[in-house]
Amino acid sequence: MGFRQGAVLASCSFFLGVLFICFFVDYRILHQPLTDDIIEDGFQFYATFFNAPPAIKALLHGFIGVGILGLVAKLHAWSDSAVLFDGSSLAAYVFAVAVYLSVTIPSLRTIVTPAEVDARADRIEAMRVLAAGNTIMMVVLGAILVLQGGQEYARRLELKELASAEKAGKEKLSAPVDTSAKDKKE
Repeated sequence: MGFRQGAVLASCSFFLGVLFICFFVDYRILHQPLTDDIIEDGFQFYATFFNAPPAIKALLHGFIGVGILGLVAKLHAWSDSAVLFDGSSLAAYVFAVAVYLSVTIPSLRTIVTPAEVDARADRIEAMRVLAAGNTIMMVVLGAILVLQGGQEYARRLELKELASAEKAGKEKLSAPVDTSAKDKKE
């Protein structure tokens, strides 16, 4: 594993960890009957998340950039493996970033700093949409990890096949040639 693949795996794993923390709240919002306690817990959790210090937000956004740069650098090799695995991973990663930009950020703003026209029902709906978006991003990031693991497996399998073919070729060349049968025919 090289630096580029490490950058991709680190960024995906980091965001899966962040989303897993959010999933403790998201699961209750999506899969349990909504009570006032669940709603208030969600509001408090996402308010804390949204009001994090700028350094935390910079770290999150920096890791987004690390993941994209790692995938683009891996795709730069332009081999069959890079096109199939890294191209698919890049498309999935861009989709996850699009969900973050189009769902997560507006939903967080609606939950934490609602406009005057936003009622409590709008904030609750935004929290449900946010929870669904987080779940979608978890699935997509998990798929990227599977694709990267599949690429490494395919690379190791290819190296193993090349080594066995090279070994068989060397054994064939180093085997003594039986000239006695050739001499008898002449």
